[in-house]
Formats: sequence, structure tokens, C-alpha cells
Amino acid sequence: MGSIVLLDLVGGVALLLWGLHMVQSGVMRAYGAELRRFLGRALRNRFRAFAFGLAVTALLQSSTATALMTASFTADGAVTLAAALAIMLGANVGTTLIVQVLSFDVSAVSPVLLLAGLVAFKHSQRTRVRDLGRVSIGLGLMLLSLHLLLGTLAPAENAPGLRALLAAATGEPILNVLLGTVFAWAAHSSVAVVVLVMSLAYSNFVAPAAALALVLGANLGSAINPVFEAGGSRDPMAQRLPVGNLLNRLVGCALVLPFIQPIVGLMASIDVNPARQAADFHTIFNVALAALFMLPLNQLAGLLIRLLPERKKASDPSTPLYLDSSALATPTIALTCAAREVMHMGDIVESMLRQTMTAFMTDDRRLVSEIERMDNAVDRLHEAIKLYVTEITRESLDGQNGQRAMEIIAFSINLEHIGDIIDKNLMELASKKIKNHLKFSAEGAADLGAMHQRVVDNLKLALGVFMSGEVAIARQLLREKVQIREVERAAAEGHFARLREGRPESIETSSLHLDVLRDLKRVHSHICSVAYPVLEAAGELQSSRLKETAARRRRVRPTQSSEQPQ
Repeated sequence: MGSIVLLDLVGGVALLLWGLHMVQSGVMRAYGAELRRFLGRALRNRFRAFAFGLAVTALLQSSTATALMTASFTADGAVTLAAALAIMLGANVGTTLIVQVLSFDVSAVSPVLLLAGLVAFKHSQRTRVRDLGRVSIGLGLMLLSLHLLLGTLAPAENAPGLRALLAAATGEPILNVLLGTVFAWAAHSSVAVVVLVMSLAYSNFVAPAAALALVLGANLGSAINPVFEAGGSRDPMAQRLPVGNLLNRLVGCALVLPFIQPIVGLMASIDVNPARQAADFHTIFNVALAALFMLPLNQLAGLLIRLLPERKKASDPSTPLYLDSSALATPTIALTCAAREVMHMGDIVESMLRQTMTAFMTDDRRLVSEIERMDNAVDRLHEAIKLYVTEITRESLDGQNGQRAMEIIAFSINLEHIGDIIDKNLMELASKKIKNHLKFSAEGAADLGAMHQRVVDNLKLALGVFMSGEVAIARQLLREKVQIREVERAAAEGHFARLREGRPESIETSSLHLDVLRDLKRVHSHICSVAYPVLEAAGELQSSRLKETAARRRRVRPTQSSEQPQ
């Protein structure tokens, strides 16, 4: 009997958690962006922040979700720590509202919510209506789970073994707090634990004092998970808000626990229903904590800053080093700043390219991930350079500066494309090779290594052309473009010769080998693009690479004769 009841209890709680998840995900999908903007307007005044935190969490029923959004504002420097703590005080009160609703007998509404949600989710063509259908289904499941919990506990009143077990487990107030803390930490939800406690109290499985102590533990446990999640970031600034929220809860529990018996009498005078007592205590506790900590939030924020000082951040490769906004008034200097930043971007791309062949030959998954992160830095630098040069060109530039601005943008775009080829194509091929335990033949690996080294060397040439504008180096770079085509052709012919010989390694890696050759050639084409503006400015480019034939010359109109290629 006891084991069946415990199993049913676990199932009821699982259904409650799933319903709560559906409500949270549905609201976030339907109104996530609006809620974030709504919360972002609450950043200047702590009382307004409290009200906005309460409203957002009442909709989401997840103080953790509110904490994540608030943490993003603090990371951006858009909200002070004191205002963020005020939002969390409001969020803690907001989570109590659904408990208040569930403390009343509203189980009859469950079928209506489930049916309405199912119709909206299955038959509506509008995404937001489908998301609201998900919310309705989630609320219906929560009400249904409460009905199931009460139905499970009703016949168990005559099970003396289970009653004795619960009485022993909830005999000491401190033990009750610890149990509630562990349950809320495991369930990632204070709502689920408080609802379970309400069900146990209503069925007289736990004494009123034990129920209130369990509720205290639920409030404490729900503040622990965000601390662990923030600890994973290793950023003290990210840890301040959840640690401050946990300190609030710890102080509240320490102040209330010694007076739990008098509080039981007070709650009984308010409502004789044990389930309502637990729900009311849950709300009053969080409202009292908000009132207690609202005024000294600045002092608490100062304490947290001293306890968790900002660490000196390691150099972020995606942070622009040379884009000086004060230089924008002087276009020539500003363009030099932009060119230096493109060189910074080129250094990262060169590092990515160098490590590409190492990743292929050593099957290093960590290196593949590192190259992917470097590409993210390249993308952010490209965006910063583009916006900076756009700002320079808002004012009219002379011909030389205007041409240089276009060269900077063009080379930045090509470097960004090279990074994408390395990340999206070559690293995908490297991951495929590692996953399938493939090995290049010795000759094939040597061919790939030789072509790769030539591409790397030419990238250094391209960076030199970009900064110096030397015509001789630009001509050398274009000659290398012809040579790379010959190198690729020779490597492909060697590979096909090994295929004809039936070499197992060549057969297994055939498509991989040819794709790497192709992508290295694509990278080299982007590298060589920097030479064209230099040679065009020097008048050393023909307007077309097509050979002129006698037949075509006869078909050209006389008016077009002046447009013959040089």
C-alpha cells in the first residue's frame, strides 16, 4: 500500500512539474521578447523593479527565468545590482500567486483548460495562439495533478506505516527545512514542493508546523539552483545576483524558524484549512522578506560587490583594439584605425587557418571547438569594423579616402568569408574524419599539407598587400593564384592515381580529400582578392581575361572600338 502511494505521489508531482514547464515555455514563446522589454523598463527605481519582477514572474511562474533575464541586463551594465535584487524580491512574490490559485478547489476548470488548449494548439494557424494553447494545457495539467495528489493521499490515511514514516521524517523543524530544501533543489521548483506540502497538510499527513517548515525549505531550495548555474560561468559579477537572493532567503529562514509554533497559531486564526495555511504562509513569508530587504538593498549590493569583486578579464579576441571613436572626426586617422583592426582580424584568421591542418592530422576535437570559437570572434570584429567604417563614410570623403574605405570593407568581408569556410566547411570535414576514424594516406596527407602551407604563406602576403599597397607584392599574389590551381590539379591527379591502385585509405577518404582541396582553393581565392584594387589603381589590370578573336573583333560595332581591353 505504502509503496503504491509513494509511486502515485511521484507521478503526481512529475505531472505538476511538466504542466509548470508547459506554462513557462508557452509564455516565453508567445511573449518572451515583450516580457524582456517590459522588464528592461524597470531598471531605474527599486519599487518599480519590484512590481515589474512580480508581474513577469506571475506570468512565467519561474523566478529562475526572471533571474536569467535580469542577469543579462546586469551583464550589459544596464541595471544596477540593487535594482536587480529588487526585481528578484518581486519575482519571489510572483511565484506565490499560482500557489494561491491552486490552494482553492478549482479542479473542475482543468478539463476546460485542457480542451481549450488542445483545440488552440492543434487547429490554430497562428503561432502565438498555439503557444497560448500550450499555456492552457499546462495550467490544466497542474490543476489535474493537484486533484490526483489529493485523490492519492485520501485512501492512504488508513496506512499506518506511511503515516508513521512521514511523521518521523517531519518531526524536527530543522529537518523539515532541509527536506524542503532538497526537494525544491531536485525539482528546480518551489511551486511543486509547496503544492505537495499543501496536499500532505490537507490530508493530515504532516502537522501544521512541519508544513510551514517544509515551505521555508522550499523557498530556500529554489534559490540554490541559480547559484550553481551562475557558478559555472566563473564570473563573480554573474554570481552576485543569485548569491544575494540566496542570502535573502537564508536570513528569512533564520528569523522565522525559531518562531514557527506561534506562527502556526497565527495562520490557524486566519484560515482553518491546512492547505490554505501553507499557501498563505508561503505568500506572507516572501512579502515580508521583500519589505525587510527593500530599503537596505544598496548596502546588500555593496556587500556582494566586496565579497565577489570583479576579476580582471582575460583579453577577448572579439573585442576591437583599434577602433577609436575619437578619431572619427579625422577620416584619414580613422581609416588607419580601421585598417589596423582588419589586421587584428587577419591575425585571428591566420591562426584559424594554421590550426586547421593540425586539427585534421591530429584528430583534435578540442582544437575544432577552439577554431569555431575563433570564427565567432572574427564575425564580431567584422561587424564592428563595418559599423565603424560606415560611421566614417557618413561625411563626404575625397577620392583616395573613399577608395580606401571600400578596400577596408571588401578585405574585411573576404576575411570573414575565409573564417566561415574554415568553420562551416573545413571543421565540419574535420569532425566527420574524427567521428568516422578516417586516415589520409601518407602521400595524400603530404599533398594537403603542402597546399595548406602555400595558402597560409599567401595569406601573409595578402596582409602585406593590404597595408602597404605594393604593386610588386600584389602581382606576386596573383601569380600564386595560378600556381595554386596547378597545385590543386596535381594533388587531385595524385589522389585519383591512388584510387586506381586501390589504396584503402584513399578510397575511404576520397570525398573528404577532394573537399579539403576545394575549400583550400576557395580560401585562396578570397585571399587573392586584396590584390585587385592595388593593381587596378596602378593600371595593371585588363578589363577582361577573355582572349580577343578576329571573328569577335569583326562583330564589334565601330562605336565600341574604343572599349577594347587594354
